[in-house]
Amino acid sequence: MKIFEAAAPGGTVLDPRRVQHRTVSVLSAAQLLSGVGSGASLSVGSLLAVQLSGSNAWAGSVTTAVTLAAAVAALPLAGLAGRRGRRAALVTGQLAAMAGSLLIILATVTGAFPVLLLGAALLGLGTAANLQARFAAVDLADTGHRGRSLAIVVWSVTIGAVAGPNLIRPGAVVGEALGLPALAGPFVFSTAGLALAALLLVVGLRPDPLLLAARIRAAGAVPAAKGTTGVRRRHALRNGLRAVGASPRARLALLAIVAAHGCMVAVMSMTPLHLQLLSEGSMAGMPAGHAYAASTDVLVLIGFTISLHIAGMFALSPVMGWLTDKAGRRPVIILGHGLILLAVCVAGFGQQQPVLVTAGLVLLGLGWSAATIAASTLLAESVGAEDRVLVQGVADTLMGVAGAVGAGFSGVVISGVGYQGLNLAAAALAAAVLAVAVHAMVRSRSTSQAAAQAG
Repeated sequence: MKIFEAAAPGGTVLDPRRVQHRTVSVLSAAQLLSGVGSGASLSVGSLLAVQLSGSNAWAGSVTTAVTLAAAVAALPLAGLAGRRGRRAALVTGQLAAMAGSLLIILATVTGAFPVLLLGAALLGLGTAANLQARFAAVDLADTGHRGRSLAIVVWSVTIGAVAGPNLIRPGAVVGEALGLPALAGPFVFSTAGLALAALLLVVGLRPDPLLLAARIRAAGAVPAAKGTTGVRRRHALRNGLRAVGASPRARLALLAIVAAHGCMVAVMSMTPLHLQLLSEGSMAGMPAGHAYAASTDVLVLIGFTISLHIAGMFALSPVMGWLTDKAGRRPVIILGHGLILLAVCVAGFGQQQPVLVTAGLVLLGLGWSAATIAASTLLAESVGAEDRVLVQGVADTLMGVAGAVGAGFSGVVISGVGYQGLNLAAAALAAAVLAVAVHAMVRSRSTSQAAAQAG
C-alpha cells in the first residue's frame, strides 16, 4: 500500500504508518489497565450481589447490569466517535467505568444494593468502550495488517483481565488497610487502572486515528467509503438489522456472535457462586479455624478459575485469527460452538469437581474466542462498506443484550434447576447454532461444487 502523509491541524506533517503504530501501542496499554476492572467485576460481582441483596436469585444482577449497559451504550459511543473521534468516546467510557468502580466500593461500605447495580451499569460503559477499541485499531491500518492490529489490541486485555480476579486476596488486604470490606479491595485496583487508562488515552491517542483517517480520505489519499466515518443516528439499530438481514452469511455471523456471548456470560457469571456454595457444603461441620482457612482458599480458587477462563477468551486470539484466515470463517465458527458445547457438558456433568468446572470454563473461553473472532470477520465481509461501521455497532449492542439476558436469567435458572441445569440450557443453544452453521457450510460447499461442475 502506498504511504501518504497528512497534515495535522497545526501544520505538522504526519506519517499515518507511524501514527498507526503508536495508536495500537496506546490502545493496547489502555486495554491492559482497564482489564483489571472487568476482571474484578467478573470474579466478585456475583458474590457482592448475593451478599447485599440477601438472595441467590440476584447473583447474576451485577453481570446483567454491566452487559446491559454496554449494550445500550454501544451505538451512542459509536456515534460520539463519529462526531468527535475515538479519543472522546474511549475516554468517556473509561471515566464512567472509574466512577462505577468507586460506586461499587461505596455500595460495599453502605450495604446499598441499588448503588451496587448503578456502579455495575457504569462499568458497562467501560466494557462498551473496550469493545470499540478493537475498531479504533484498524482506522489507519492498511488492508494487509488489519487483522493483526485488531488481534494485538484484543490480546492485550488478557494481562489485565487475568490479573483482576487474582487480586481478590491482595485486594482484601488493601481493603482492610483502608478500612473497607474485603470484597471492596479489588475495586481499589480497578479504579486506579481505569484512571490510568483514561489518562493514557487523553495524552497518547493524538492525533485521533478516526479523525486523521477522515482527513486523509477528504484529501483524496485514500478512496472514501460511504458511511464509514460514523453511525447514522436515526433508526441505527433498524438500519443495521436490515443490512444484516439482506445477507445469509451476515445472519449466520450475527447469530454465532450473539449465541456464543450469551452462553459464555450465563455460565461464567454463575460459576463463582457455584464454587462458593460447593465449598460451603464441604465445610459443614469443620472447626471454626479450618472453615475460615477453607473460605479463604475458595476465594483464591474463584479468582484462579475466572483468570483461566479469561485467558481462554483472549490469550489465543491471534491463533484464532490465524485459523480463521487459513481454515475459513464457517469452520472456525463450528469449532467455536463445538468447544462451547463440550465446555458446558464438562462443567455441568462435572459440577461436583472444581477441577472439571475450571476445565469447562477454560474450554468455554476458547470456544467464545473462536466463535467471536471468526463470526466478526465473516460479518465484516458480508455487508457493504457503507453499512460496516453501523453493523459492527449493532453486533456489539446485541452481544450486550445477549449477555444481559444470559446473566439475568442465569440467577433464576440456577436457583430452580441448579448449575448443571444452567449448563444444559447453554448446551441446547450451542448445539442449535452448531447445527445451523454446519448446514450453512454444507450448503455453501454444495453450491460451489455445482457451480464448478456447471462451469
